[in-house]
Amino acid sequence: MSALDLLHLARAAAERAADYVRSVERPADPRRWTLKGSRDFVTEVDRRAERIVSEHLLAAEPSSRVVGEELSPGLATGGLVWIVDPLDGTTNFLHDFPVYAVSIAAAVDGQLQAAVVLHVPRQETYTAALGAGTWLGERKLTVSAIDEPGFALIGTGFPFKDPAQLESYQAQFARVAAQASGIRRPGSAALDLADVAAGRSDAFWEQSLSAWDIAAGTLLVREAGGVVTDLAGRDVGVEHTSVVAGNPAMHEWLLKTLC
Repeated sequence: MSALDLLHLARAAAERAADYVRSVERPADPRRWTLKGSRDFVTEVDRRAERIVSEHLLAAEPSSRVVGEELSPGLATGGLVWIVDPLDGTTNFLHDFPVYAVSIAAAVDGQLQAAVVLHVPRQETYTAALGAGTWLGERKLTVSAIDEPGFALIGTGFPFKDPAQLESYQAQFARVAAQASGIRRPGSAALDLADVAAGRSDAFWEQSLSAWDIAAGTLLVREAGGVVTDLAGRDVGVEHTSVVAGNPAMHEWLLKTLC
């Protein structure tokens, strides 16, 4: 299948999951939230959304595999693999904070081929296919042209799962805040990366993310002309890793500032 064929499948699956998420009653009672780790929640909404995505993708391509946050978290790189976060920003969803998304990427033998990030509350769909650019609906996206940190808006994510990382993160935050025009933390890495691809933010970093948090967003940024690496400057693949993303100039500055 071509990258565009994979994109069409991923988009259809994301739309089905997003329709489901919009239709359900938000579980307001915290006793219905399952704690995966420190301040990291999962609900039946997450699990059902992932089943919807998996069933659609595997019906279309039975020989493919799905790597998902809730039901099938083991990484795989051989053949066609779908990397899925059915509800990126679960805590936001639970609190009715309107920043959460369905994120789906397709990789073939470890190389990202297609990506969809669907912002559920705003009903915005970001898409990318290898070699075909990044799009928001009918509008082609490019990363920003800002090359001075004093004009830059930087996205980030807090190390809420691992308090042991807070001290090093706070030192990074202080260095970035001393030079950038602003820092934002909406709480969905998939949408943070979509914002970089759309030029809304100029760069983004987080110390530790899972493959399903970043796979789709990574391709969005790269196809929009940006750069995505880990904190060591190595290109990010389908993996659990740190992330530094941005337009080329701001990525270079942010990487040097963080390290």
